[in-house]
Amino acid sequence: MNGIHILTLLTVLPLIGAVIALFAGKHARGVAMITALFCLVVSLLIWVRLPAGGGIGMVERVAWAPSIGFEYYLGVDALGALMLVLSAIVTLMSVDASHRVHHQPGLYYCFVLALESFLFGSFTALNFFHWFLFWELSLIPAFFLIKLWGGPRRGPAATQFLIYTMAGSVALLVAFLAVFLSTGSMDFIQLTAMAQSGALEQAITAHLGPVSLWLAIGVLAGFAVKVPIIPFHTWLPATYSEAPSPVTMLLTGAMSKMGVYGLLRIALPIFGVQIAEMRAPLLVLAVATVVLGAWAAVAQKDLKRIFAYSSVNHLGYCLLAIFALAVPVYGVAGHTNQAAALNGVILQMFNHGITAAALFWFVAMIQLRTGGIRGLNDFGGLRKPAPVLAGLMGIVLFSSLGLPGLNNFVSEFLIFRGSFPLNWVAASVSVLGLLITAAVILNVIQKVFSGPTPERWASFPDLHHSERLALAPIIGIMLLIGLVPQLLLSTINPTVVNLLAHWRF
Repeated sequence: MNGIHILTLLTVLPLIGAVIALFAGKHARGVAMITALFCLVVSLLIWVRLPAGGGIGMVERVAWAPSIGFEYYLGVDALGALMLVLSAIVTLMSVDASHRVHHQPGLYYCFVLALESFLFGSFTALNFFHWFLFWELSLIPAFFLIKLWGGPRRGPAATQFLIYTMAGSVALLVAFLAVFLSTGSMDFIQLTAMAQSGALEQAITAHLGPVSLWLAIGVLAGFAVKVPIIPFHTWLPATYSEAPSPVTMLLTGAMSKMGVYGLLRIALPIFGVQIAEMRAPLLVLAVATVVLGAWAAVAQKDLKRIFAYSSVNHLGYCLLAIFALAVPVYGVAGHTNQAAALNGVILQMFNHGITAAALFWFVAMIQLRTGGIRGLNDFGGLRKPAPVLAGLMGIVLFSSLGLPGLNNFVSEFLIFRGSFPLNWVAASVSVLGLLITAAVILNVIQKVFSGPTPERWASFPDLHHSERLALAPIIGIMLLIGLVPQLLLSTINPTVVNLLAHWRF
């Protein structure tokens, strides 16, 4: 297994598993579990074999249709490799949480594994056409997973999800067609180099006129829907609440990272100058995503909708740092602040993916024990009959809160450490998001686990041994990153330095 083929192997492996699962009947979940485990092993091999200098490694490049800019061009640095590991972990979590799927299980697990493959493709592609193909293909299994296995309003939720994300994709496609017409290239690395030298803007202006800013807006619109950025978030609460909880785990744990990844791999490297020009309104949107996302969570009474809006809030921290660092800086201090913010963003993507997926996993476990009940005010005192569930879910909730010693604290600290010197006003207002999130999380703990136990929940089942065993590695990851963040940061930081050296604001 060499670096020339390992990325292709990782992308193809879930598709092979998907085909087998489709015809495996009652054994489909076992096929999906084995496939997801193999994918996790391969993704970890990619992580440990990354180039020490932080550049793109394991490159695979084959001419596809050179005359129209299409290439099969793969490669990863720590940013892409960490997203591969995250996607593999979240898919494995989702498959484990899907043991109650009895309606067409072969088709269900086929879609889950296909989605995993398309996630891998989007995190490894370095040519726009190749990347956009996987970006769009990921919508198909996600749509059907919501449409066929979702809640009572799954139809409208799936349709809204598809329309919103397709609209963003159209904006992306139009913008990059304009870039291709101006440069003849869809190569992310080449376009980044052109942007750094100023040749990209000159080429666009020479062919199309002064439209670079509008192209940047089109690209940002595509990613704004995917992350999502407020006010492009209205598809998310309904989608997350109507999708089966294991599918919601995939949506929040992995698919939402495609938007943040796109900002870091495409938007900032290629349109950094234009984003710097729009920095003030973009920071306003980022702060709104942080604060209003948390505030909206306060008003919710459904656990899935609470965690859906909390997810918006936590990804808002990534947006805060991304737009805060989009400014020319001079001297060691300025570059150190940018590096801290970007380290925080990449680590937050991973941390949020693990934590948010785990929260929806616990919601799935609660629904399994209650026949689908998940209202915030429907419980109380569950700590007494189910102390292990309460304790482990409490750890995940405190991780979401950002408690020191757990994974989210490290990434959020780095984000604010880097963002405050770069834009103290936006960072200061965003601190309100931390306070509101704390109130939301503590309210969930109080309403669900504290107080007297209602008679109907007196015999509420605690976690059984297989559930505890499945959750143990996830809780371990949260504790390990919280206590020893250098395990990831030592690999992430060289990529951060390399990225910043090639970006121009």
